[in-house]
This record gives sequence, structure tokens and C-alpha cells, in this order.
Amino acid sequence: MRDLKMESYSNDWRQREEAAESMIPLIGELYRNHGVVTTVYGHSLVHGSTIDILKAHRFSRQIVQDELSAFTSLPILQAMSQLNLSPARIDIGKLTTMYLRNETGASLDTFVRTELADINNGEKMTLAAPQDVVLYGFGRIGRTLARILIQRSSGGGRLRLRAVVVRNEIRGDLPKRASLLRRDSVHGSFKGTIIVNESENAFIANGNMIRLLYADSPEQADYSRYGIQNAIVLDNTGVWRDRRGLERHLKAEGAAKIILTAPGKEEVPNVVYGVNNHAIMDGEKIVSAASCTTNAIVPVLKVMHDRFQIEEGHIETCHAYTNDQNLIDNYHKKSRRGRGAPLNMVITETGAAEAVGKVLPELSGRLTANAIRVPTPNVSLAILHLTLNEVSTVREVNNYLRAISLDSPLQGQIDFTSSPDAVSSDFIGTLKTGIVDSLATIVSGNRCVLYVWYDNEFGYSHQVIRILQYIAGLELPAFPR
Repeated sequence: MRDLKMESYSNDWRQREEAAESMIPLIGELYRNHGVVTTVYGHSLVHGSTIDILKAHRFSRQIVQDELSAFTSLPILQAMSQLNLSPARIDIGKLTTMYLRNETGASLDTFVRTELADINNGEKMTLAAPQDVVLYGFGRIGRTLARILIQRSSGGGRLRLRAVVVRNEIRGDLPKRASLLRRDSVHGSFKGTIIVNESENAFIANGNMIRLLYADSPEQADYSRYGIQNAIVLDNTGVWRDRRGLERHLKAEGAAKIILTAPGKEEVPNVVYGVNNHAIMDGEKIVSAASCTTNAIVPVLKVMHDRFQIEEGHIETCHAYTNDQNLIDNYHKKSRRGRGAPLNMVITETGAAEAVGKVLPELSGRLTANAIRVPTPNVSLAILHLTLNEVSTVREVNNYLRAISLDSPLQGQIDFTSSPDAVSSDFIGTLKTGIVDSLATIVSGNRCVLYVWYDNEFGYSHQVIRILQYIAGLELPAFPR
């Protein structure tokens, strides 16, 4: 006897797969030829697999309380492909929802053409030539940034990774560096191919030749020797964090601007993209991308303060251990960090409260903070204990944060989950910087506790890339408006 229900589910899945497979060449063509990044409620589809596309559609169920289908979004994508679009980020999830709720009676083609009229002009990238980028340091953040930059340069991107700078040339260094980029215990295998070119002391990653250069100090590097000009240098070492130290990079031939991937000291501007990047002064050549924790909590704190007014609070971070700690007990200049990182929870200091005050001056002096390093290699959790200026409820707070993650200027930074079984490893590879765990939210009167997950490597690195794009003049307009 045939099981009709089983066959129905199986046929439905095959049809969904077929629709998603039909989307892949359209997504690729829009990205490569027009510089258009397609998303579904903020989740990028570029370079995505069939399953990635289906999961992005499924995700919308958590946000809009209804599941989008590839059947309904595919026609939107097909209509877009008939236009002569200029570079932009286009959310086909939002467009689909808007069209399904459309009461004007307009045809789908007319609806899409109207919504995207401002970019239906065929204008090309704002930069005639790609922007040269150099990574100074090739540790956890450096290699994560390299992966992102390589992936983006293979399509319509205009950021071009030209070189990686490390100290101490060692025999056999090049293939070892390439191998660390190729394989990663946390983030998995590199998506593409890497070829080592010994004669050029470079590796070729997805068609990008990236030179490995050596320098004991920033000013020793000479990028112009390799045709690198007006480069934006991403300093991933954290060795120099004040303006005087970071200005040493500008003495290197071919370097033009510096982004520090650590909290800046003294008068170095600390920037959290989406919150205060517009405050970067014209002509500023040195900025800091702050810390991973700062990037995770500041967007959430900002929107909570905008809506509920934060009177005071305490931030506790359960942070994945880092290379700064010891694997087993050994001497360390800082208290407790000498104890074995994979074996202990380690109470340590964090500059998160002070950093929040630099980015959000209205919260300066209102917050305290502490950190616990925990025995996991990646993904951290920030617990925000907030005293609000008004009485609220769990429902009100969660509905507000869900709406922010769905459609707001900070939707690229704030994500939202309502999964009852979510744990830290689920958020490895998350592009957004902070994910509100709604089922853990506590509200009692005017006291509120929020739990915010963040991939302290991958999510943070995407914030760095967003600052890089902003400084390079490559920030894409978002549609629908």
C-alpha cells in the first residue's frame, strides 16, 4: 500500500530543491556582473549551496512567523535578473513578503521594477579599480579575514587581498601558512583551492595571488615594490594600539590607511559598524574596529537604550579561550590566565564597559563588566543585566528585538533566535555580531537580563570587513527601502 503522505513530503522537498537550484545561477550572475548581493532577511545567498538557500528561507519562520518558500521568491529573483541593476544589497525575502501583501494589483514584474527603480540604471562599482588590502598579522582573526576577502573577490567584490605580513622568515614557512588557511579546526576547510607558489613566495587562493611578506616592524614593509598602492592595512597583531604606534604603518611605502582589529587606546577612534561609523572624520587614516565583545553588545545596548532608557547595568561575558592563554599551567604576566585554558573557567578583566562608553557616550559610567574565559575554542556569550527606566515584559522586549533584527538600520548586526535547544556551537560562522537568545530573556519590572551569543572570530571579522568597505567607499545601498 502506498504511503501518500510520505510521497507528498518527498515530492515537495524535491520541488523545493529544484527551485533553489534554479536560483543559484541567477544569484551568481547578479553578484558577478552587477555587484548585487542577494539576501533573505539579512542572510546572504551569495556562494550558497542549495541547502543554504533552503535554510535561509526556513529561517524566516522565526522572524516573520511564516515560512517563505523558494517557489515564491524564485519569480522575484527572475524578475530582478531582467533589470540592469547597479551594485546593492537586495533582500528577496522582504520583497517576496511585500509582494504577497501587495494590494495594488500590480504584476510581479511591475512591482519589482518599481521597488528597485533607484538602482535600475546599470551603474558600475564606485571604484574603477579594486581596493588593495594588506593583512598585518596572520593569526585567528587574520586568517578569518583572509577567507572572507578571498571569497568576496571571486565575484563582484572590489576588495583585493594583496599581501600578508608576518615576522621572522623561517624555512618552510609559506606552505605552513597556506596549510593553516586551508584547514581550520573551528571553521572547517577553506571553500576553494590554494596553490603554493614558492618562486613568488605567495599562495594562489581561488585565483588571488597573495604574497607572504616579512617585517619586524610596520615601517619596514615596502608594499609598492609589489605594485600595491594606497592599501588599507588591517593590523591584527594588537601590538600597537595607540596613534603613535599605528602611525608607523603609514611610513611603509604603499600604505594609506590603517584599521586596528583590537580596541584602540587614547585618541584612536573605536568604531562599531552600524552604530558610529558615520562619525569617522574625513581624512582620518587610523581607526579601531574595537573588540569582538564590544561589537556584539553595543548594537543591542543602543537599541535597548533608544527604546527603554538604560539607567545602569552589568555585563558578564563567557568568552571562548584565546591564544593569549596557556594550554597548561605556566607563567603568565596576567592573573589567572596562566592556568590551563582548556581545563578551567578563568575569571579575568574586560574593557567592555569602558569601550561601550567610547562608542555610546550616553551610557558612559552606567555599566560595569567582567569576563569569564571558558573551555570552548570559539563562540562567546554576553549576559546583559540592565535596569531600565520603565517597567516592561518579556514579550514586549522580545517582540521589539525581533523587529529590530528583521527591519532596522542594525539588522546586519543583531540577530534573533527562538530555538529551545540552541547552544554555542550552533553559532559558529554567524555573520551577524550578536544573536539575542529570546527564550533566555528575563524581565521583572524594570529589570531585564538579555543573553547575546556571538562568534568572536567570524562575526567580528565581518564587522571589520564592513568598516573596510565603508572606508573604501564600497558600502552598498540596501533594498527594499
